[in-house]
Amino acid sequence: MSPRTLWAAVEPLHAVVYFTPEPVAAAKEAGLRGWWMGYFAGRLAPLGPIGAAPATSMLFGFAPAMVARALPDAWSFAAPEDVVRTRPAAAEVALTRVLPPGDYAELAELLEDAVSGCSFDGRPLAAGWAGVPRPPSVLGRIWLAATVLREHRGDGHVLAAVHAGLSGLETTLTHVATGALGREDVQPHRGWTDAEWESARDSLRDKGLLDDAGLTEAGVQLRREIEEATDRLAADPPERLVELAAPLSRRVFDAGAVPVPNPIGVPRA
Repeated sequence: MSPRTLWAAVEPLHAVVYFTPEPVAAAKEAGLRGWWMGYFAGRLAPLGPIGAAPATSMLFGFAPAMVARALPDAWSFAAPEDVVRTRPAAAEVALTRVLPPGDYAELAELLEDAVSGCSFDGRPLAAGWAGVPRPPSVLGRIWLAATVLREHRGDGHVLAAVHAGLSGLETTLTHVATGALGREDVQPHRGWTDAEWESARDSLRDKGLLDDAGLTEAGVQLRREIEEATDRLAADPPERLVELAAPLSRRVFDAGAVPVPNPIGVPRA
């Protein structure tokens, strides 16, 4: 069973934080202004009152101007520790609403075991969330552990793409060129202008990775290498974890708590 299988099974349990109303309300109650300020502050709060430049570096696929509209201003409205306290609690409320009642203790323990086996070298987002105290409730624990694992994989994906010589936007364009999702599913949610998008497209053409038909043979190969490297750098899933998580993630999709398609690119498990 591949690490990509783990991602597809677990990512939706984390992603409810982006598409359900409870986290939005919690961010507003904490004092944050607007959805995107809540998003950036929410993802980065465990790292403290971080500024736009290091945040853009870690988030990788977002336009610098978009990040700079939210950070560091967010910390003048809400302290990072308050965001860290309210975000998992809001995600737990969302999961409680979406999932059927059940005993999810085994899944929480398996997710936490997977986290304990992770190395966090060169993985700032995963390391930040790994340092957040464990919530008292089972669903809160599930959300936090799922968050650490997804950021662990995401940090690894950034490492793999940078090693391949791609920028964040170029990496995004190669993903779109695979047909996994459309430009309209990504560009508005990442803040890139049309001029920036076309400039990155020209850069990929100059590198021989893209042509009018899509990814070239070299582009397909590079994309495959990035995904394989991301998998190698990710946590290796126990089969039982995926067996327990996948039905819950399907329920998340079926309840409309995560849309299809989505800017994350995660499919219905």
